[in-house]
Amino acid sequence: MTDFISQHTAPPRRIGRFSKMAVTVSLICATALLSGCNTMRRLSEVGEPPKLSGINNPTQSPGYRPVSMPMPAPQVAENNPNSLWRTGARSFFKDQRASQVGDILTVSIAIDDKAQLANTTARTRKNTEDMGVPSLLGLESQITKVLPETVNPANLFNINSNTSNSGGGTLDRTETIDLKVAAIIVQILPNGNYVIHGRQEIRVNSEVREVQVAGVIRAADITSTNTVSYDKIAEARISYGGRGTISDVQQPRYGSEIMDILLPF
Repeated sequence: MTDFISQHTAPPRRIGRFSKMAVTVSLICATALLSGCNTMRRLSEVGEPPKLSGINNPTQSPGYRPVSMPMPAPQVAENNPNSLWRTGARSFFKDQRASQVGDILTVSIAIDDKAQLANTTARTRKNTEDMGVPSLLGLESQITKVLPETVNPANLFNINSNTSNSGGGTLDRTETIDLKVAAIIVQILPNGNYVIHGRQEIRVNSEVREVQVAGVIRAADITSTNTVSYDKIAEARISYGGRGTISDVQQPRYGSEIMDILLPF
């Protein structure tokens, strides 16, 4: 009987070992997938500076979506064949400002923000509650039959609570960015506003600095020098960052990021 039991209990142990091995392999594969293309890109650039992205049509990127916004009623333009003046022109001869899809204009980004906030909160609360049943249609005498005899019906509950909260926070932030980026008109909305998109990459040694700007501007906000300020851009999306050896050192490992997301403490 002992031999019979041992013969039939051995396979589950082997299956358990295989299951543990399968779980381990699955975890390794999942970890490799989490690192994704970023790991392959970094491995392909070992010993070489980061590669610059190719110049592509932004409207052909997988994540591009045409902008759709509420539009006013269309206005019919009047043509004046005998007039040298053109509607919207700032010169009798030629308007140098960007006005067509594919035209280039310069976006001036000058951000100098400072924020200082201080907040202090203090709250104290003290509660005392007493409850008893000294008289309840004569039924108060029955309480001693259910509860111990030492219970006093006139003082059944006595609850005290004391809460005290104190919090304080301070925020001191300074941001300064001063640069210019060339952008392209990628779409003209029905009301004449322009959708712009610009991207600039600068490589210094093994670090790539990337600047992106996108949004919607009015034709009237484009100056005579074919520039527009960032504060004139509606739905502005401005990104200034980098990638390379320095950014990789500053970026926490993906394992640490996953643990920061999953751990509740």
